[in-house]
Amino acid sequence: MAALEQLPESFVQRLAEILPRDRFGGCLESFSQLKPTSFRVNRLRTTEEGLMEELESEGFGLTRIPWSSGVFSIDPDQRRQLTDSAAFSEGRIYIQGLSSMLAPLVLGPRPGETVLDLAAAPGGKTLQMAAMMENRGRISAVESVRGRFFRLKSNLERHGATLVKGYLMDGRAVGAKVPERFDRVLLDAPCSSEARFTTRDKASWAHWSLKKVKESARKQKRLLDSAIRSLKPGGTLLYCTCSFAPEENEMILDGQLRRYQGQLSIEPLELPLDNIQPGLVEWRGKTLNEDLVGAVRILPTSEMDGFFLCRLRKADAS
Repeated sequence: MAALEQLPESFVQRLAEILPRDRFGGCLESFSQLKPTSFRVNRLRTTEEGLMEELESEGFGLTRIPWSSGVFSIDPDQRRQLTDSAAFSEGRIYIQGLSSMLAPLVLGPRPGETVLDLAAAPGGKTLQMAAMMENRGRISAVESVRGRFFRLKSNLERHGATLVKGYLMDGRAVGAKVPERFDRVLLDAPCSSEARFTTRDKASWAHWSLKKVKESARKQKRLLDSAIRSLKPGGTLLYCTCSFAPEENEMILDGQLRRYQGQLSIEPLELPLDNIQPGLVEWRGKTLNEDLVGAVRILPTSEMDGFFLCRLRKADAS
């Protein structure tokens, strides 16, 4: 198995502990596969029907993704042609991984709401939420890295997301500055990016280590605390990462559930996919909150990257 020979041995060993035994081989093989290119129709700029006709006339072989409207994939060898197309340059489509698209769908922002995207760059999920909200309401998009922030701003402008205001600041400070401000909060936390490893590019895992996982977890803990504090009573928060590590997922959530005992609850996720695994309630001898079974780990396939999602509800004010 190519991935077994190339990926870090300690990562592969940990993955075998995390994933279901009967899915481990297929998941590992996915790191060697070239996945289709997926994209969303940007309904702030165009209609699905008109765009399909345009792209098909240009020779694209479109495959519709059944679990979300306006989402398609193409053969990976057509990716360059797609990025050279007028639809791409004019912001009428947004290229985005399928797993990533699940986050806004699970959070479910509605027109007129106030939403916080706490680690927003490059903006794919922000733009998806803006379209779901029909540009009505307000999204505050926070990014702490200067170069990524300006890339975010460029994407927002090109794709017509007028309800978004960007903030160049540390997301860990937001909860203290604007407590209980938002109806919904999305935290796609910076992580060790384990789900993005590919045997086609050694650089994708060159900086990975258990130390990196622990460093990411420390940042995630403070970001999630900030997200919780910024959320209105009765509001919804989605925590997600592109890491498999329980230290960056279930253990982060377990700590905050203990800290905010009685103020937070997990809303179980039911997704129309067969490549999912319930959240772990035990890791290496440590017992975790039993409600974490309601979280979901997306298992990587030949079409989708791995991903972790957990939806939280903040208790109503008493």
